[in-house]
Amino acid sequence: MTIYSARHGQTDYNKEDLILGVTDLPLNSTGLAQAEEFAEAVEALGDVDIIIASPMKRAQATAKAAAERCGLDIITDERLREWDYGSFEGKSRYTEGFAENKRNFAVKMRDGGESLLQLSHRVYSLLDEIRVKYRDKNVLLVSHGGICRVIETYFYDMTTEEYSNWFMGNCQIIRYNG
Repeated sequence: MTIYSARHGQTDYNKEDLILGVTDLPLNSTGLAQAEEFAEAVEALGDVDIIIASPMKRAQATAKAAAERCGLDIITDERLREWDYGSFEGKSRYTEGFAENKRNFAVKMRDGGESLLQLSHRVYSLLDEIRVKYRDKNVLLVSHGGICRVIETYFYDMTTEEYSNWFMGNCQIIRYNG
């Protein structure tokens, strides 16, 4: 079994380096072009059996490009929606307190956001389920930067510093042996 993890194409918030979590933005023109290139890359892999995507517009559009090119359906799973960053949403990535809050695994993001512990719980539960349910398949997950970071920790140990600095590019694909 192989699990591929991919981040959606670019949005305007990504371009402006703003914190993008639960705001349901579409891909911008660059993101749409990236999604087409992504679809070609997924087709070139030649072994994706199942696509599971976040319900958010940007992930759905990215997954749709690959699904159409490869003749696959998309399974939508709420557990792949992006991290709820609370009142940090839409602010500069360099907003005071954001980097510190991101490192504190049991502290919820300000004003109703999720903690890293909550986020990890939902992503890990999905990965555990995929490894059992689709053990003879190759699965492509299309999600978000925060989700991809947690997926990385599922397969590889990371220090807090490594976790805080880990980044995945738009439409980048990482392969994991399930």
